[in-house]
Amino acid sequence: MHKLTLYPLGSKKNADTTQIDLNNGKKLLFDFAAVANVGDVDEKGIDLSKTLSEDLDDNGKQGYDITAFTHLDDDHTRGADAFFYFEHSKSHQTKDRYHFGTLWVPANVITESRNDLTPSSKLIQAEARYRLENDGDVRVFSRPKKLKDWLESKSLTIDSRKHRITDAGQLAPELTLGQDGVEFFVHAPFAWRQDENTLIDRNGDSLVLQATFSFNSELTRFFIGSDVAHGALSEIVQISKGHKNEVRLLWDVMGLPHHCSYLTLGPDRGTDKTEPVEDVKWLFETQGQDGCIIVSSSKPIPAKGTNADKESQPPHRQAANYYREVADDKDGEFVVTMEHPKLSSPKPIVIEISGLGAKLKKTQLVGAAAVTASAAPRAGSRAG
Repeated sequence: MHKLTLYPLGSKKNADTTQIDLNNGKKLLFDFAAVANVGDVDEKGIDLSKTLSEDLDDNGKQGYDITAFTHLDDDHTRGADAFFYFEHSKSHQTKDRYHFGTLWVPANVITESRNDLTPSSKLIQAEARYRLENDGDVRVFSRPKKLKDWLESKSLTIDSRKHRITDAGQLAPELTLGQDGVEFFVHAPFAWRQDENTLIDRNGDSLVLQATFSFNSELTRFFIGSDVAHGALSEIVQISKGHKNEVRLLWDVMGLPHHCSYLTLGPDRGTDKTEPVEDVKWLFETQGQDGCIIVSSSKPIPAKGTNADKESQPPHRQAANYYREVADDKDGEFVVTMEHPKLSSPKPIVIEISGLGAKLKKTQLVGAAAVTASAAPRAGSRAG
């Protein structure tokens, strides 16, 4: 079977890290955010570097087959500078570091010139640029004019690097259903959107994918939403419908965009529930399959009336109420990384994907011992 692991990263800061273990032994990592201050007794987030290194060592791996960074915000990159082996920097090539494998990045990782990048984000950008310039192991998603301009500044052309670039509406070529049991369809970023923006929009131009897993002829779909807001999601829906490609927006597992922010759904937070705009409503209510699993990679959902509930930053209680309603209507589950299985001791959310679809592994705490069991299968959907 295949396996998704979504990590509980911090009770004081939102962050995203998702690991995918394929049935054939390949390992993929989406984002790396070691945000937890592990020396803080009140911090419930895991030591991500320690957890991932132990997993890789136990499996005899020196790194990942693919490492993707959906964008360069700190809550998707923090700590990567101390964990990974960087081909462009000799000072970051010690034997205790782990390899990226193929590096997946949206085009704005290459083209961004803002000066607010963190040390980890700067290194990831430099690595992606180094690999693209030297025809190394990198996949860049989308080809805006800014990418053409950057390549020309290096005396290169889009055509000379077209085998390293994949546009929205295409499949990433590194993995196939036949050989790997998974394929990744690219929904965003859009080249035209980046050309229209005067400034880099990291969230709006972040990497959005649909992963389709196959196991014993059963298809299970995982939507990876990064940090996009309702405007970008609506564009994805409209373009998919325009190309009669609605199947690419089916989902059994939803990695919620932007840590359960109401802005993923619509412009207004609402009093008790966020109301989605029409296209986003269709994505969640029509394309979500029965028995779906919705995951919020975030801090705990705040209780009504608390100080956290009044903050502008996610997660937002009103958005969570909408997602719970969607999950309930589909006999599914809404889970939060920092609440699973309970607030005092969050554990990684593990979703197994087999011929029965996707199922959430249940972790129950009995006294001092943790007992892991499996939930009822969450059905995938066959091709058709």
